[in-house]
Amino acid sequence: MSKPITRDEAWELFCQWNKEQFHRRHAVTVEGVMRYFARELGYGDEEDFWGIVGLLHDLDFEAFPEEHCVKEQEMLRDFGADERLIHAVASHGYGLTVDIRPEHEMEKVLYAVDELTGLIGAVAIMRPSKSVSDLELKSVKKKFKTPSFAAGCSRDVIQKGAEMLGWDLDDLISRTILAMRSCEAEYQQI
Repeated sequence: MSKPITRDEAWELFCQWNKEQFHRRHAVTVEGVMRYFARELGYGDEEDFWGIVGLLHDLDFEAFPEEHCVKEQEMLRDFGADERLIHAVASHGYGLTVDIRPEHEMEKVLYAVDELTGLIGAVAIMRPSKSVSDLELKSVKKKFKTPSFAAGCSRDVIQKGAEMLGWDLDDLISRTILAMRSCEAEYQQI
């Protein structure tokens, strides 16, 4: 029997499987970014759902990196999550680890911003402020073009995500910087 998952339940579940500060901080960052985009794109009534999808998207990554986006489906079903949440969470691995295509705009946003938040975060910590508050598009674009910088952040996935959304890359990056500014206090506390 599926049930809605509360934010507290999602966080508890995530922390059960993810002990590293890096993974917890990334989850909270993507949660905040997803909440921001829910409001900005006219899905404010689903902000909590978008946030929980962002929080849980890497549920299996730390414990089962070789089964990423596959194992988390089983984990969420065992928890009693509904199929809409499971599809949304797993779809960010489309073309990489699963064949679950992002369909809803929310899933496309998750696909686009997951890797991008990592890249933006890496650029931000190189700055004297160590913050996105004074980060500009041109700084991120410069590092985007340097494949060795934050090499684990797939530029191909970011570009495909922008295309899925029908946004140009500059727009996606600029909007994601703003989204990260909106939740920076939360993820820096982790």
